[in-house]
Order: sequence, then structure tokens, then C-alpha cells
Amino acid sequence: MKTYRRILLKISGEALSSKNNSIDPQVTQKVSQIVSSVLAQNIEIGIVVGGGNIYRGAALQESGMNRVVGDHIGMLATVMNALALNDTFRRNGINSLVMSGFEIGGGVCQNFDHNQAKENLSNKQVLIFCAGTGNPCFTTDTGAVLRGIEIEADIIFKATKVDGVYTDDPIKNPKATKYTSLTFDEAIKNDLKIMDTAAFALCKEHNIDICVFSMLEDEDTLSKILQGQELGTIVRN
Repeated sequence: MKTYRRILLKISGEALSSKNNSIDPQVTQKVSQIVSSVLAQNIEIGIVVGGGNIYRGAALQESGMNRVVGDHIGMLATVMNALALNDTFRRNGINSLVMSGFEIGGGVCQNFDHNQAKENLSNKQVLIFCAGTGNPCFTTDTGAVLRGIEIEADIIFKATKVDGVYTDDPIKNPKATKYTSLTFDEAIKNDLKIMDTAAFALCKEHNIDICVFSMLEDEDTLSKILQGQELGTIVRN
């Protein structure tokens, strides 16, 4: 069984929402329980959170909004989600901190620094990374992989709505079949829309595996994977 010292968990903004709330406190509570179970296994964890539950820029950009402005708005949405997670974690006794890709004043959160981040993680503090890379034109997936590389994570976990990577969208195509594992080259060649090509290329270059899984249907899924159960889909070299 492969053991992990430090992991990076990518959570989409949509995963934090419900029909009634763009940020659902019941969902953030579930995430808190999942993080607690990871810490109980003596594994360090950093989290990258998206912002799609608050802002989706495609429609506005199609109507003429400047791409850079749209991306800046999207990065600010990730900050909101990170603060909500951080508040939930702290209320549940988890020592956590928000680190932003760009400077935000007023003591809202700290600027990202990879050396400080690694030191904090070593001291068992959960870090929540937001605002992407701090630059426009990079997806949250690419930002997550970059943070994983910078904090020297052993693996990147991507939480999605489905339990792994399929040959097609299983929600739209019931005949789609699930991959147990595949290579980065296969994912790129087959144009599998689980991460963008830049994110795959970075993982390939730095030899960091990606595990794609469903997090919120079963709150124990991540813990089970860390304990050696073969759940989700592994993408590797």
C-alpha cells in the first residue's frame, strides 16, 4: 500500500453549493469532517477551492466582458469559499489558514509563500489556497497542480460529482465505462475533461499522481483511499 505524507485536495466551488445556498453550511461541515479524518491518519493536507458556485465567467465574457476582469472576479469568488471553509474548520477545532495568490489587505488572509506553507503544513496546520495563481488566464486546476508542486505534495486529489474518470460523461451516457487508472498521455489523447492539458502536463513533468473521486456522497471515500482501497481513478505516468 502506498503511503502519503502530504496531499493536495482540489474542491470545486460547485461542490460547496446546494439548491438553497451558494455556500451550504452543511456541505462545509462535511468537508470539515473529511479533513479531520485525513488529519487523524497523520497526513498533512492543503486544499485548493474553486469559485464556480459564486461566479461563472463564460456567459459574461461571451457578452463582452474583458477576460482578465472576469478571471479576477472568479479569483475573488474562490477567496469567499476559502474563508467559509476556514471558518467552519476553526469552529470544529481544526487549525487552518487561508493563503491567497494575490495580496488582500485588512488581515483577511495571508499571501501565499511556498516556504511558509510547507512549514505550516509540517506543523499540522491545514492550508486553504485561494485566488488561483494570482494571475488571470490560468484555470483552478492548473493552479491546484502548481500549489501541489510548490508544497511538495505526494499526490493531488480532485473531488468531482462522479466516482472517477469515465470514457464519456456518465450522467449523459449510461454506457460510459470507468477507468481504474490511465496515463497522462491517455487522458490528453482522449481529451478527457477532468483537468486541462496544462495541469496534466505539469503533473506528468513532476511525476505527481492525480486521484479523481467523488467526495461528498460518501464522506469516508478519501480516508478509504488513503488506507489503500482502490476507489476513484488514478492518473499517472
